[in-house]
Amino acid sequence: MNIHLTDKKCVACEGGIPPLTKEEISAFKPQVPVWEVSSDAKSISRQFVFKDFKEALAFVNKVGAIAEEEGHHPDIKLFEYKNVLVTLSTHAINGLSENDFILAAKIDTLPI
Repeated sequence: MNIHLTDKKCVACEGGIPPLTKEEISAFKPQVPVWEVSSDAKSISRQFVFKDFKEALAFVNKVGAIAEEEGHHPDIKLFEYKNVLVTLSTHAINGLSENDFILAAKIDTLPI
């Protein structure tokens, strides 16, 4: 039985492990289909569009709460007053880890 990413918990990464391979990324990608893998396969990102600044900011705060709970923190950019870009990467390994996909899947559960 496959465990869905939303049922997992991020595990602290202090480095010393290799980033995910393209094959491993491909295995996780179907669970976060809207997220885009960067051309260098070192990050994943997704843009969200809201009706106004208030909704965008509320979403940023919800993402922040999930990130704190998971102990894994994305780069979040709120721009043009209603757009939010979330980028995930595991900086300690200069690439992607399972944590990035876990957090992306949990962000995808937020109402938009």
